[in-house]
Amino acid sequence: MLQAAVGHSNDPDSRYAVAEVLEQCRSSMAGNQPQAGILFAAIDFDHSLILHEINLAFPGIALIGGTTDGEISSILEYQQDSLTLMLFCGKEIEIAAGIGRGVSKNAVAATDEAVKQASSNITNEPKLCLTIPESLTASGVAILEGLKTALGKQIPIFGGTSGDGLQLQRSYQFWNTEVTSDAITILLFSGELSFSHGIAHGWNPIGKPGIITKVDKNILYEIDGKPAIDFYHHYLGDLPPSPEYPLAVFETGSQEFYLRATTGAYEPNGSITFVADIPENACVQIAEATRNDVLAAAETSMLQALAAFPGKEPAAALFFTCTARRQILGKQTKQEYSRLKNHLSPSLPGCGFYTYGEIAPSQTNGETRFHNETFVTLLLGENS
Repeated sequence: MLQAAVGHSNDPDSRYAVAEVLEQCRSSMAGNQPQAGILFAAIDFDHSLILHEINLAFPGIALIGGTTDGEISSILEYQQDSLTLMLFCGKEIEIAAGIGRGVSKNAVAATDEAVKQASSNITNEPKLCLTIPESLTASGVAILEGLKTALGKQIPIFGGTSGDGLQLQRSYQFWNTEVTSDAITILLFSGELSFSHGIAHGWNPIGKPGIITKVDKNILYEIDGKPAIDFYHHYLGDLPPSPEYPLAVFETGSQEFYLRATTGAYEPNGSITFVADIPENACVQIAEATRNDVLAAAETSMLQALAAFPGKEPAAALFFTCTARRQILGKQTKQEYSRLKNHLSPSLPGCGFYTYGEIAPSQTNGETRFHNETFVTLLLGENS
């Protein structure tokens, strides 16, 4: 069966923090050797030391991870400036890690490199991919498209882009004992794996739709042939663009939408900068939500995942939620986990982090998308 363990420490000293995390994981693993792990760490830790200590404790572990803008676990719930580690092992499940470097130069080549490396260490076809890629040097959408090309669109991909505590200067990705930037790291799972996911955000489209008529990746110039800022001003008056009012994006022919959060920056020419790419000819609407809507979405995400889980019971839970949600919720942020934990077994290990962009299929068996301001729950277990 799949076994998972989680450790979480908010000790500011890197050596003490990793020692505490490893002790918690050893206690839960009951002597079993983990095959793989995923590490989420605040930006100010000594990441090289932490990776070294994890590899000393568990030689040969397939380890990935990245820096964050907040951490979550079933041990300490929501924290900032902390360190959390999840470990996996299972006799009938294969897990392998891969890394691709230089995503800003060639996202397709980097993602292909990561997939080939991980695939070479599993004997069965992959069932699921976890990824913690770069966020600041390259387009998260381009990275995801490269992954889908390398894996095939039928393989679900989950994760989030790494953060840096909202310094917006440099994020780090972890692979075994290496700390790097401008990279993508992945875990591929194959074998007797059961999983399900839930995804929700809480925002609802309002007002008349518009069509994207001029855009360059994440810089939106025109909606319906007019400056993008005019679209915002029509509905929000003199209020500047902000994460509280993201765009609901409907791609051509789709009834589903995903969110794109603005950085709040706009230029005299009326263009608005967003956190992630927006496709030309997409239909968009302003979206709004109350704080209670945002909080309720975390609970909805969990309930969706539980209802869809195909196995007897999950062995692990992973959470990917957005730093913009944390900004909007402020002191209420801790309620995201508080709401969903009421639906979890107290013994279920879980962890996650606040990302600069979330990665998950929009629905079960749907194509993987890049999201903003969204809460993703992933449940893992072994086939009965």
